[in-house]
Parts: sequence; C-alpha cells; structure tokens
Amino acid sequence: MKQDDPKPFSIAVIPGDGIGREVVPAAVTVLERIGKRFGVEFDFRNFDWGSDYYFQHGVMMPPDGLDSLRGADAILLGAIGHPKIQDNITLNGLLLPIRRAFDQYVNVRPAILYSGVSSPLRSVESGSVDMVVVRENTEGEYAQVGGFVHHHDSKEVAVQTSIFTRQGVERVIRFAFELAVKRNGKKRVTSITKSNAQAFGMVLWDRVFAEVKSQYPQIETESLLVDAATIHFVMRPQSFDVVVASNLFGDILSDLSAAITGSIGLAPSANLDPTRRFPSMFEPVHGSAPDIAGRGKANPLATFLSAAMMLEHLGLSDPSRALDNAVRRLLNEGRWRTPDLGGNSTTQEVTRAIVESI
Repeated sequence: MKQDDPKPFSIAVIPGDGIGREVVPAAVTVLERIGKRFGVEFDFRNFDWGSDYYFQHGVMMPPDGLDSLRGADAILLGAIGHPKIQDNITLNGLLLPIRRAFDQYVNVRPAILYSGVSSPLRSVESGSVDMVVVRENTEGEYAQVGGFVHHHDSKEVAVQTSIFTRQGVERVIRFAFELAVKRNGKKRVTSITKSNAQAFGMVLWDRVFAEVKSQYPQIETESLLVDAATIHFVMRPQSFDVVVASNLFGDILSDLSAAITGSIGLAPSANLDPTRRFPSMFEPVHGSAPDIAGRGKANPLATFLSAAMMLEHLGLSDPSRALDNAVRRLLNEGRWRTPDLGGNSTTQEVTRAIVESI
C-alpha cells in the first residue's frame, strides 16, 4: 500500500523517563520497518522532555513546548515519572497539559487476553477477554480545581473539586457507543459511576448516559457502581465490551483490566482528539518503571500496540493491522517473552523478533 500523499507523517517522539527511553526507540525501529514495507514515510521529531529536563531547567518541558507539538500528525510518548520528583509535578508539567491543550478528551485503553498469554485468573482462558475502557480524559476528578488553605500548617485544608460538564460527559459517552457499533464485539456499553455517593457529577453522568443510550437501541447497556465493577471485572471479564468511565474510574479500571489480561506490559492507550483539530497522543500504560529502567527487561509490546493504534488513527489501516498481527503471532508462539510474561527475553530481542516478523 502506498500513501496517496507523499508528505511524510510528522511524529513527535517523547521518550520521557525510565523505560520510556528503551521502549520508544524500539517502537521507532519497528515503525521504520513498517514504513519500508508499506511505502510510508515518517518524520520523527525527538523531544528530550521529562524528568532529566526538569533537573536541568526546573520544568518538564519548555514554555513553547505545546507550540512545538501542535503541527505534528501524532505524538508518541514513552512514560513520565521519576522517584525523586513528586508525581503531581511530572503529571501536571507534561502529560496533562498536552491532553488538555489538544483537547484529547477520549482515552482509549484496550485490554485483550491474547492467545498464548495466561491470565492470573484461573477460570479465564486465553482469547476470551477483549474489552476496551473509554476514559474521559480532560475533566472529571483530574480537573485540578481546588487549592490549599493554611498551607503546611497544622490546620491545613485541601480542597479538590471534580468538574463534570454536560458537553464533556456526553461526548465521551457518545464516542463509547460509536466505538461499540464499529467493534466486532458484543455490542455492549457499560457505564461506571458512583452516583449513590457522589450525587451531582455522577448523577449527571447517569442521566446523560440514559439519554445517549436511547439513541442506540442496537447496543446493549448496563450501569455499574465502580466498587461493583471491580468485582465484575474479576468475576466475569469476558462479558465486557466497551466500558466508559470518568477520568479517575477509567484510570483505575484500565489498570485492573491490564492485570487481568496478563500484564500491564501489554496495555496500550490512545489520547484522542476525535475531531482531529489537534494531534492525538499514543502511549503505553505501564509508566516509567524506574526499578527496571536501563536493564533491558522492559516489555516493548504495549508501545508497539500503541504505535499500531497511532497508525490506525493516521488512516494507515494495513500497516496498523500488520503490526498488531506481528504482536499477536509473537505472543501466540511464546518464544520471546520479557520477564513480566514469565520469560527472560530482553527488550532488544523482542524488538528484533517483531521487526523480522513484519
């Protein structure tokens, strides 16, 4: 397949911290191989932002960082986080500003129990789980509205306010239904709230969900409280198709779904602006994992799967499918496995195997 427009796709590459500096270069190597096979050109633009940049400059990225990213077709991010920097600094200094500035209001996190991979749940068979958590990504519990009174005093008060707007809730719920229509799944959308205890924002969410679902009579629905959802994720993960949740609940449940499906090292994600006004960002869920950084133990497959999602978003369906299939074959064959999957293969060995498979 040749792309119609010979102009290279501009990819902003932010390896970030920890194992991000290992898995992102590996993904670039894989994408270069994809480009050669399918006649697609990529213009990779590297940005050295993250914790090392913070130690040098006191900020996670330069003041014009967002402007530097604005013209990219997509952003590939590795991981953000360092044990010597508080997470609120790293998160609010880089990741959240990108999501908000580019209105990446949908976070898509697939969780698939691939053939050849074992779940920690003894009753769950390989290939039986294929769900995706759609997480509201720009408001909700992570809106960063609030503050301190009597800061660092014995009488200190912290106020943290969640923000739920009808527009924000409706657009992410509608995205979830549209995704359920397109997927070859169970045609089911599950909404997660805690409206029995959070009687405003979550009640608005429930009300909007009821309004939107009435417009999709072909889609089966259910609504779960988040505490009940954790139980059902463990007891019947095979029953879920598309799960839609607020920023906080989606964040937590997508980590649980990754564990159920074998390893967080297999969990990709996409931060999407579905309107395509701004670049979308693609990143593995696993974080910077400083305990194994630099040791060649990092599983690069989540980043490769994130890159496959990026290719699909860019309209490169055949290259996306080729990369996804290469990952599936490697997992099914079981020869190359990083430590998180019970093996002793290195990041480089897995990368080389994927490149040779494409």
